[in-house]
Amino acid sequence: MVRAKKKLLWSGLLLLALCIAGYAGLASAGEDGSPGSVNDPLVTKSFVVKYVQESLAQLGQVKGGGSLEWSTSALEPGQQFIGKSGTEFIVRSGEAVVVDPSGSGIVDLTAGKNVSAGMTAEKNHLFTIPREDGRGVTAVKQTIIMYRGY
Repeated sequence: MVRAKKKLLWSGLLLLALCIAGYAGLASAGEDGSPGSVNDPLVTKSFVVKYVQESLAQLGQVKGGGSLEWSTSALEPGQQFIGKSGTEFIVRSGEAVVVDPSGSGIVDLTAGKNVSAGMTAEKNHLFTIPREDGRGVTAVKQTIIMYRGY
């Protein structure tokens, strides 16, 4: 009878050891990067939205201090709008002609072509300035432009 109790005690201890080992294995399983673990925590939608907005704000800071936000400007006849590299603009009203001392033109993304110096910048077309070398537009009449990345 003593021998049966010893065998039962050892069997119980072995079962307890296996349970502890199994629990420890399950507890450490989440540390390998599975969702919800310390290495891959679950996040809320508001956290993701805030993170994306902050990242976009940082990306929006382009050379020259411009941003991804659109601004507007009113140009009087003869007044120029000269952009920096990557500046985008749209002539909303009035009339403006392209200024291009380099002779390479500016890109009319809407029409998919280059526009050279002296040519009219079409209204409601998206233009981009490829280099910071004096390219832009001169207002012929009072002109309203939208721009970003200036």
